[in-house]
Amino acid sequence: MSKSSVYEIKVQFGDCDPAGIVFFPNFSKWMDAASLHFFMDCGVPPWRELKKTTGIIGTPLLEIHTKFMRPATYGETLHVHTSIESWAAKTFVQKHVVMRGDTVLCEGRETRAFVVHPEGEPDRIKAIPVPEDIKTLCS
Repeated sequence: MSKSSVYEIKVQFGDCDPAGIVFFPNFSKWMDAASLHFFMDCGVPPWRELKKTTGIIGTPLLEIHTKFMRPATYGETLHVHTSIESWAAKTFVQKHVVMRGDTVLCEGRETRAFVVHPEGEPDRIKAIPVPEDIKTLCS
């Protein structure tokens, strides 16, 4: 079972299209921010600190699926509820549920991997096995 965290968003006028509806890519931006927020809420240091100690530079996206159910507009406060849905050897699936009060607006699932720069190849990234200590902190 995964821990869960909640990331709050105050929707601004600039987050919306001319019709006053949140422009859909903003949901992806907020889920990405909620991903890092989740790990930090679980006690995982920021990526810049992990890079110094473990070489881990982050958890880039490999795949994303988003289902939109209701619109949002400026002036509203939204909450992104984030958890780990499943762990694999080198990847994990993070689930995000974006809510306005008790109303689900959007659900997203992201497949991500922990990555490092391979030795001597600073322009490349390579997936590593999910670190057990991070998995423990998040479970």
